[in-house]
Amino acid sequence: MAGQFAYRGKTMEELKKMDLKEFMNLVPARQRRSLKREAVKRYAPLLKKIKKAKEGAYKKPIKTHARDMVVIPDMVGITIHIHAGKEFSPIAITEEMLGRYLGEFAMTRGRVQHSAPGIGATKSSTAVASKAK
Repeated sequence: MAGQFAYRGKTMEELKKMDLKEFMNLVPARQRRSLKREAVKRYAPLLKKIKKAKEGAYKKPIKTHARDMVVIPDMVGITIHIHAGKEFSPIAITEEMLGRYLGEFAMTRGRVQHSAPGIGATKSSTAVASKAK
């Protein structure tokens, strides 16, 4: 049986009641610095969209280029489309993602899939004629 989720000893209900300043004291130093310096100005439009989506007033998918935004308790339960270089990857935010960056969940590099080697790629394939007569 799985236990109840807790982040740094706080339950999800306690985290949702906290304001941003209290949550900043729980996250590691790098994330705390990022929230302290950038969250108010740079991420304000994204946070407004998240608040409206929670209330049900914002119907469109939430898209963002802010890969360096730290996941805060207000985001839990929402699907955010994060820019991954070419397209937006839909990511459902869960409790386990708290305190991490959005960019960690939208991979920018795809898996490389190679086909068969071409003519002349190996020593044995150099003797094969490219045109069949």
